[in-house]
Amino acid sequence: MKIHRLLIALTVVNIVLLAFSLAQSRMVAAQGVAPVLRGRALQIVDDRGRVRASIQVLPARTQNDGSLSYETVLLRLITEKGRPSVKIGASEESAGLALSGPSGTKDTYVQLGAKGNVSSLTLRNEDGREQILKP
Repeated sequence: MKIHRLLIALTVVNIVLLAFSLAQSRMVAAQGVAPVLRGRALQIVDDRGRVRASIQVLPARTQNDGSLSYETVLLRLITEKGRPSVKIGASEESAGLALSGPSGTKDTYVQLGAKGNVSSLTLRNEDGREQILKP
């Protein structure tokens, strides 16, 4: 008889714990999306595991000519063949947007940039024709 009461008591305790656990899991599911995603870089990959988009922070460094490049945030959108066709960058010194031609081209692009207090728009075709617009 004592074992029978003990088994009933354990069953009741298990039911209470199960109910409590289910109530907590519903509360977690109700919260939905996390408010912030934090990291040092982000990569979006396709079904084959190839990086198709990335956001990263590039550290400041000294260029080959001795000048300093500032820390830069860079967004790249990459074609299925691996060509970064869209680049958007921002730093304390400058900001820019570059749109490159399709894979197989080398010199087809559009660049829009602002460096210091100077801005420009450069258009270039594969045949070498180029136009630079400055205010």
